[in-house]
Amino acid sequence: MKSEPDEFSIEDFSAHQNQTIAWEGIRNYQSRNFMCNQMAIGDQVFFYHSCCKDPGIMGIAAVSKAAYPDATQFNRSSKYFDPKATINNPRWFNVEITLVKRIRLIPIRELRQHPELSRMRVLQTGNRLSITPVDPAEWQFIMTIFKRN
Repeated sequence: MKSEPDEFSIEDFSAHQNQTIAWEGIRNYQSRNFMCNQMAIGDQVFFYHSCCKDPGIMGIAAVSKAAYPDATQFNRSSKYFDPKATINNPRWFNVEITLVKRIRLIPIRELRQHPELSRMRVLQTGNRLSITPVDPAEWQFIMTIFKRN
């Protein structure tokens, strides 16, 4: 799960009440579908800083609440308001995640050095999605990188 640190950083996450946030504001159908169809309570996710000087993995979080309608789509004053969404037919959903731990930065340039991660979606040229699945083998490999240092 990618976040721009100017908008929401690992420091913000750490300081947030109960270190839990609703991952709201997703307005991409593919990312929405990943949340709705592939994320379950207890699943772990990498918290990734993007669009910054040193993009990369900054922490590990866990899904603490399954997908439910994103309230911002109904709020006319929200930048995420969607006039086509209704309470009876919501278009956008979010999950809640809880910070498990902060880790040392694993920069994208380091991740790209490993052939074991060559197919990882977040590392693909042109990837703009804020949520992408991580293959279990990729997860395990990244955890070995983290534990080495």
